[in-house]
Amino acid sequence: MTLAAIGLGSNLAHPRRQIARARYALTRLPRTRVLAVSRNYLTAPIGTTGPQPDYVNAVAIVDTSLTPRALLARLFEIERRQRRRRDPDGPRNAARTLDLDLLLFSSRRLHAPGLSLPHPRMHLRGFVLVPLVEIAPHAAIPGRGLASRALRAVRNQRVVPTRVHVSR
Repeated sequence: MTLAAIGLGSNLAHPRRQIARARYALTRLPRTRVLAVSRNYLTAPIGTTGPQPDYVNAVAIVDTSLTPRALLARLFEIERRQRRRRDPDGPRNAARTLDLDLLLFSSRRLHAPGLSLPHPRMHLRGFVLVPLVEIAPHAAIPGRGLASRALRAVRNQRVVPTRVHVSR
């Protein structure tokens, strides 16, 4: 079994509800156990070409025997079930119903088409670092050091705790 960190984000179609559904879907993954999920955080969009709604973000830590590619494929399935449409020709960082990112896979480093570990921009994103450090204060980003130390560089990004949607 391997510990992995997954980023969850949504800014369309009831974002808190989207995150709640994704949290539940993670508990249903084969050969995977959810160990912790952060609170939800309200965050401003980053790197967008035009205005869009704020995001709701969270991070989950799972223990899995899936390979990184198999886990990523399952995350994409969850996104599709929640109406996420990936358009390779569309604008980068467009608004979305759900975004699930494989952030960390133990201390593994990997650069392959469609998958980079650790996530290449996670150390620049408060919406990843704040919830990650909340549930895994000693998490390390391979090649970069402790995630908690990277927080200083993102302190000007708005990351505010918000309510968790209770799924019924």
